[in-house]
Amino acid sequence: MCHKKAVPFITFFICSVAILFFIPIKPAFTFTEHRVENPDVYYVPLKNTNSFQIRYVHSIHLTDVIEFYEVTADRKIRLLSMQYEDLAIGLPGYAEEGETLTVQDGVYTLTYDDNVIDSFVMLVGDVDAELAFRYLRNELNLKKQLIRGKSYTFRVVNLSFYQMLKGVHMNGKKNKAER
Repeated sequence: MCHKKAVPFITFFICSVAILFFIPIKPAFTFTEHRVENPDVYYVPLKNTNSFQIRYVHSIHLTDVIEFYEVTADRKIRLLSMQYEDLAIGLPGYAEEGETLTVQDGVYTLTYDDNVIDSFVMLVGDVDAELAFRYLRNELNLKKQLIRGKSYTFRVVNLSFYQMLKGVHMNGKKNKAER
């Protein structure tokens, strides 16, 4: 008799755990291979801080460019500002509508009034110029974490436990088999 009462409970428990395994609940920064049939997803868990930066060395000027972002409440990306030392190719010398450009101690800061996007595509070039993701006082070298020569869609999404197991955690821990 006891066995017949336990079967529905066990079935309910197994179904509940299975459903929870696939429900996206953990916020993360994701780098998803762009334009491939079965894309790999690399991720950094989003903790209690919503601000992050992307730093790269400009391929012509060979100086740092730092882009400052924050994650909005609805998991969109707000571009706050960018800083750089040289003008010309790829780096604006003036502000457009909704932007402010200031110069202090030779550093240009382009600030955006309200530039919110869902995602952006990032090329990890096969050159020896630096490309880094900064978050929580850590800097991840994207040239070492991601595959050079490939493009990645960057966005902030909620991941399920299944997606996290299937993806590649970018704090040096690989959840996938070595490639």
